Amino acid sequence: MEFSMRHLPRAVARSLFPAAIAGVFALGPYPAGAAEDDAPKGPAVTVLKVAKSCFSDIVEATGTIIAREETSVRPERPGLKVTEVLAEAGQTITAGQVLARLALPEGGTLQVTAPVAGVIATSTAQIGNFASAKGEALFTIVARSEYDLVGLVATTDIRKLAVNQQATVRIAGAGDIDGKIRRIGPTVEQNIQQGMVYIGISSQKRLLLNASGRALIKTGQSCNVAVPLTAVQYSSAGTVVQVIRRNRVETKRVEIGLMSGGNIEVRDGLNDGDVIVARAGALLREGDPVRPVMASAEAAK
Repeated sequence: MEFSMRHLPRAVARSLFPAAIAGVFALGPYPAGAAEDDAPKGPAVTVLKVAKSCFSDIVEATGTIIAREETSVRPERPGLKVTEVLAEAGQTITAGQVLARLALPEGGTLQVTAPVAGVIATSTAQIGNFASAKGEALFTIVARSEYDLVGLVATTDIRKLAVNQQATVRIAGAGDIDGKIRRIGPTVEQNIQQGMVYIGISSQKRLLLNASGRALIKTGQSCNVAVPLTAVQYSSAGTVVQVIRRNRVETKRVEIGLMSGGNIEVRDGLNDGDVIVARAGALLREGDPVRPVMASAEAAK
């Protein structure tokens, strides 16, 4: 039915006019329903954009420090008394250096010198004691200051090792020392299913024999998408990561690889630039609407 507002009482017309204007704007070219559909809904979720990174394949070996070669120092003649001691255990020495002097029966002295350079590991030399040509050595020397870390490696990792591979050896009190694999044992300890590896160390630092050490051996490298460990979920369905697309949660099954520094390699299932939930949880399900908050923006607050 059509009618003119001039046929209505003035008071009624005045009350209807604002409502009519509002209706015109509501029915304009941008419907309210469309704007509401585009607006983010659901809980705020911290997200991040994934990128490629390189991961080192590290094999770990734990063991003890031994001398690669020990040289014993004794006098050639028996029954000589020690009159002077010029070196002690722990001291770094050079080849030919005088370590002690012994009294000869016919008078005079005999000098005991180091046959090789290195570090004195032990010493029994004491003034007044007799030195023996066959008994306990006056000195034992770690020849050329060369040591080995004799370490155990899981059998699953032995196949990755090769002679001359570089290693970082960590020893309590001595810090990190460079080393490399000298030899790989041919057998496996049956009870523990671990193999033996010999990692050579040359250091001017004083190393304590039989001290515990740990070697990190880089055996390879892999470059793929990296995600934080907190973004990965493990379930009966496999390993999954929650991806955000159009402000909704999508659960993606992924194949994971190496780990490093709180991140894990994703070999399949994600692409460079995908936006994922930084800390995945059971509260988020497939298709749930969310309000993404970029991790970098959150950190800047």
